[in-house]
Amino acid sequence: MLADILERPLRNLRLSVTDRCNLRCTYCMPEEDYIWLQRDDLLSFEEICTLVDVFVAQGVDKLRLTGGEPLLRRDLPALVSSLAARGDLREIALTTNGLRLAAEGPGLLASGLDRFTVSLDTLRPDRFKVLTRRDDLRSVLAGLRAVAHSPRLKLNTVVLRGVNEDELCDLIRFGCDIGAEVRFIEYMDVGGANRWSPEEVVGRERILELVSTELGAIEAIAPDGPAPAARYRLSDGTVFGIVASVSAPFCSSCDRSRLTADGQWFRCLYALEGTDLRGPLRAGASRAQLEALILAGWKSRADRGAEERKALARRDAALTAESGRDDPHLEMHTRGG
Repeated sequence: MLADILERPLRNLRLSVTDRCNLRCTYCMPEEDYIWLQRDDLLSFEEICTLVDVFVAQGVDKLRLTGGEPLLRRDLPALVSSLAARGDLREIALTTNGLRLAAEGPGLLASGLDRFTVSLDTLRPDRFKVLTRRDDLRSVLAGLRAVAHSPRLKLNTVVLRGVNEDELCDLIRFGCDIGAEVRFIEYMDVGGANRWSPEEVVGRERILELVSTELGAIEAIAPDGPAPAARYRLSDGTVFGIVASVSAPFCSSCDRSRLTADGQWFRCLYALEGTDLRGPLRAGASRAQLEALILAGWKSRADRGAEERKALARRDAALTAESGRDDPHLEMHTRGG
């Protein structure tokens, strides 16, 4: 298995299919004006499948489709069907904001998608409107009902101080109602448009305190492999997770990389530069040449972005809003979460 300098394997590829989104969440892309990727630069489905085959040959066996909002990409079930037909991937997942899930979800499951992760930061319409700058919580909830109790459904909640930390238990209960495991995510300082500050972060220990105060004793679940979320069990058997990327980074076991919708390969969520795979692919690079690019890129990987950020004496926003306008690849909505 291909390993990097720190002996981390290449197993998990997060593949963005578009940088566009139909929400403007304040912690991700709050500005209304962005420099979008050129449509001609986006990888075609055929190009995506070619690159996925190359990654699979190097050890990738889990694929997550992301964005932007991936359900904005036209004919996405056709891509899922093509990827599932290859048979070399243990899992094909998709992260979505849920707005189009009612219409697209059942078809994606029928095409071979293994699971959904749906972003849901609040159950309150007024808060949803403030957080997302759109007034359409109803569509998200309808989408969740359309895929409720589907295999391994997850809800992702970014916890923001003074915004939604009073809803953690309500979200856990809602997850139980629809057969979904909730994962609480510490607010990360990726990109510059969100103007991150440490004061807005609700850390893992505080999340556990808030949940235990209302729902009782919490038991940590032993991990069964590298994963971003630490998982916990309540006394009634309910399981939830916490992704503590800010307070307790998991760089030492990170096996994931990201391919943007226009074919830039990033080995770390905090990386400022990636490897262009679209250029060589469209220039006629052979399978062996593409494999060599990935092999060299991963074997030289020493990224520990979240740990390096945590070690800073003073931690402010990683980038400025202007930096994302100069290079849209630096923002979360382009490289995927």
